[in-house]
Amino acid sequence: MSQNLPASIPAALFYERADAIADAARELAQHGWTPATSSNFSMRVDTDHAAITISGRDKGKLGRDDIMLVDMHGKAVGTSSRPSAETELHTQVYRRWPEVNVVLHTHSRTQSVASRLFAADRLIRLQGWELQKAIRGHTTHESTLDIPVFPNTQHMPELVDQVDSWIDSGKPLHAYLINGHGIYTWGHDMAEARRHLEALEFLLGCELDLRVCLGSQRGPRRDLFA
Repeated sequence: MSQNLPASIPAALFYERADAIADAARELAQHGWTPATSSNFSMRVDTDHAAITISGRDKGKLGRDDIMLVDMHGKAVGTSSRPSAETELHTQVYRRWPEVNVVLHTHSRTQSVASRLFAADRLIRLQGWELQKAIRGHTTHESTLDIPVFPNTQHMPELVDQVDSWIDSGKPLHAYLINGHGIYTWGHDMAEARRHLEALEFLLGCELDLRVCLGSQRGPRRDLFA
């Protein structure tokens, strides 16, 4: 591995994080949520560093050599490898919430379609679904879980600012979508982050199905056949 670690980070700790990321990525790839080398995954290593997937790697075939170290500003540490262009969105989460240790970003079909469908509303409001209780802090289906949908941009500081603005407004944030892109979610550990991701995938699918059902009840739009 062409990764030179700072003296403060034991190699065993970094390898443990790298293995956990690679294992999770391979499993998520089997679901079809990481097409065409998309998606990125990270884990906090210590206060100042995180391990993250190297850009452009096939997420279904990751190993230790596909994970690199970055600082909390998204800069590579001890390697010439290039992290994902979206690394700043990972490190932003770690800076904002010291208790968070894992960030997962995937591009499933469901997530991508939902991000386009709800982009005009700027959020997806989840209410009444039992599986909302899979999200930390939600203990009843009677709660409201808002998932913002941010406009896509290749300029990462702009996306970072949008997320910061949401957090600074005092509104809870457990995940977010990027229009035409995918979802970001996180957790205190890998198990919690995976639970959040899988629950949100299911809930977004339910919302899409509900839209289809409600649309079919209204009947075809006459203007489409004029």
